Amino acid sequence: MRLDTIQGVPIMAQDMKFEIRPEMREFAEKSMDQAKQAFDSFAAATRHAVGTAETQAKTLHSSAREAGQLAMSFAERNLSASFDFAHRLLKAKDAKEVTDLQVDYIKSQIAALSDQAKALSEHASKMAAK
Repeated sequence: MRLDTIQGVPIMAQDMKFEIRPEMREFAEKSMDQAKQAFDSFAAATRHAVGTAETQAKTLHSSAREAGQLAMSFAERNLSASFDFAHRLLKAKDAKEVTDLQVDYIKSQIAALSDQAKALSEHASKMAAK
């Protein structure tokens, strides 16, 4: 057993009491509370940032998929129109009919491409606004 003294009075080490002054305890508690609040605020901000990033990534992925599907549908329509035009050309009876078919095809394709460009532009604007 070890003996210590407090103001010259011998005491055993196991009987010594460790006391924190009330001001120090209050300061430590306030510091812990402030640190906990700061950590909670940081964690909440981090969760919000991660959630926002996930939402934006999902939106971007979804928008890109929609744009790809839109472009694919346009390509399919254009290809189908080209095959239809080719079949009509094969059945043409004279040069005038070939010329008329070609004029109609070109007009319809210009209109279709214009509509498609407009649709893709609108989709791109929506993606940029998100």
